[in-house]
Amino acid sequence: MIKKLKNYLHDLRARQRIGIAISKGAVMKQSRRVDLTRPVTWEYSGFSQNGEDGILEVLRGQLLQANRYFIEIGAGDGIENNSGWLVVVENYNGLMIDGDPRLVECARRVILGHSIGVECETLFVTTESVARIKEMALHLDPDVFSLDIDGNDYYIARKIINSGFRPKIFIVEYNSVFGPERSVTIEYKKDFFFKTAHPTHLYYGVSISGWRKFFKHHGYKFVTVDRNGVNAFFVDPEYFDETFLQQIQGLDFAENRYQYKKFKNPFDEQFALIEDQKLFEIEN
Repeated sequence: MIKKLKNYLHDLRARQRIGIAISKGAVMKQSRRVDLTRPVTWEYSGFSQNGEDGILEVLRGQLLQANRYFIEIGAGDGIENNSGWLVVVENYNGLMIDGDPRLVECARRVILGHSIGVECETLFVTTESVARIKEMALHLDPDVFSLDIDGNDYYIARKIINSGFRPKIFIVEYNSVFGPERSVTIEYKKDFFFKTAHPTHLYYGVSISGWRKFFKHHGYKFVTVDRNGVNAFFVDPEYFDETFLQQIQGLDFAENRYQYKKFKNPFDEQFALIEDQKLFEIEN
């Protein structure tokens, strides 16, 4: 009885959060003045945190072919992520994956009511478990693939691409603490968790230069990072008009505003706090 009451109250709050997300996104969307050459004008957030909903909307609108399918690794409770808007507002099908079973249970109860074509799966993603994701996926070329696990992101992305996935739009989180020039990532550990990896919580993920080298090697084109310095966007040129891609003037790098607010100093001073940690150079 107590569990049912807790679930009822949680679901009620979740529905309220969804309503707020839709309203916020709609207002921000309408207040934009989109310039297709300047991604900073694309941003808005409904379910996302850093303008991703808006950037993805513009890029999706430019796709020459679309299957209206997404995959998100690190989807949380289904509400505060990069695919919630696609499901609730755009009626996309897709696959939400998270390593926390409590969050996945919440997503199943709330998000699945908006689309019968969405799967919510509990999976702590490692290089070995990418094969399982391939088994679950309906499309290996989803319109959108979002990867945000605050850790082994580079190694997972490499395994994803090498396993035969070819997303049209690939959104990844980068760690601005490494700066705009270092091409590095962390040491791979199967059970990596950034909150226990280092007291500062700054030792995680991939530099923006590392991501750019990796995706360029695999034929992707860099589009932009968001203004909050959290996500980087890459696209497969095969699915976009060449003129559109050539005219984009994206941001090459932005300081993570959350980390700057927390430490009250720029990325180079933040890096000094973790410079003794093991890093690996990314060549491609």
